[in-house]
Amino acid sequence: MDTVIARCAGLDVHKDTVTACVRVPVPGGDRRQVVQSFGTTTTDLLALRDWLASHDVTVVGMESTGVYWKPVYYVLEDAFECWLLNARHLRNVPGRKTDVADAVWIGQLVEHGLVRPSFVPPKPIRDLRNLTRYRKAQIEERTREAQRLDKVLQDAGIKLSSVASDILGVSGRAMLHALVAGSQDPQTLAELARGALRKKLPALREALTGRFGAHHALLVGAMLAKLEFLEGVITELSAEIARVLAPFARAVELLRTIPGVDHRTAEALVAEIGVDMARFGAAPRLASWAGLCPGNNESAGKRRRGTTRNGSKWLRTSLTEAAKAAGRTKGTYLAAQYARLRGRRGSAKATIAVAHSILVAAYYILERDQPYRDLGPDYFRARHSRHHHLRRLVRQIEALGYKVSVEQEAA
Repeated sequence: MDTVIARCAGLDVHKDTVTACVRVPVPGGDRRQVVQSFGTTTTDLLALRDWLASHDVTVVGMESTGVYWKPVYYVLEDAFECWLLNARHLRNVPGRKTDVADAVWIGQLVEHGLVRPSFVPPKPIRDLRNLTRYRKAQIEERTREAQRLDKVLQDAGIKLSSVASDILGVSGRAMLHALVAGSQDPQTLAELARGALRKKLPALREALTGRFGAHHALLVGAMLAKLEFLEGVITELSAEIARVLAPFARAVELLRTIPGVDHRTAEALVAEIGVDMARFGAAPRLASWAGLCPGNNESAGKRRRGTTRNGSKWLRTSLTEAAKAAGRTKGTYLAAQYARLRGRRGSAKATIAVAHSILVAAYYILERDQPYRDLGPDYFRARHSRHHHLRRLVRQIEALGYKVSVEQEAA
């Protein structure tokens, strides 16, 4: 096999140890390999970096093992070209599984160019990604806590969520705090309503009549305190995200021109894929990396159903939310695409297809630095002639048992 990279190294990374294999040329055309183990503390990783530099290594390959690759990668990335490799692409011969064998195998794959590095964003995007992902986790935790709160209220016979659309609004919080403080009178509690909710005072009195006891007060009080804490964390994270995103404000505004993509989704897109589309090379490669393309499943000339591959769950979640929002827009290409596919393939497949379209649009928007240009709701109909569309409609009506006579309207 041809040697593509002359001086390379393969790293088998674990939580507490790193086994490194260096492969370099020697006079006479042969190859020499040196194997050594290191710890994973910063001091040990700096020693690993110096050891690799002493062998004039140019490319370092390592398996993406959980989060343990990160400290190794971050220490080495400034000194070498680091390749983060997908574990599925590194299958070795069964029965030969040792740390040394794994390091040697990774080094050989890198040496012969048989693997392709995964996308690792630059440091500013990595920092932004950590912030947006943690904020997403806190938002989801806030949602779960709000649902737990409603379950406790249901247990107490308090049907506040049946009357108020948001039990954590200004009125709902005032009533909940009053319940925790010991107020049990439905009339008094209902009078805490504000704004449009005051039109529902009779229904509120009925909903606030229940069996709210001391243990309910303890639980609701703890949940309200946790919700307030989570909201404070989310607000603080959003402020920091806005500060980190300042250099990428142009990209965020361009992404927001896509139907269904709000400010928070645009932030997540920048955090997950970055703004340099040259790292992916083409829109189909970005969609494949994100796991939004059907897989290939062909054997003996027969094509079978291919499922989507696994990609970033954070990116997929954001794109799915954007796709559902785009499907509810009016007079847009994405809404027409969703409606066209939902009837034939179902809501789930239609959502993924629209998410794929949003991601492809994001690629070209960031690559060309241009806003989104909608193809229009009649794009799919306009692809065929009016005569073709007319014949299709006539066949559909005749299939229902009707006789159709068509006349063109006078100009």
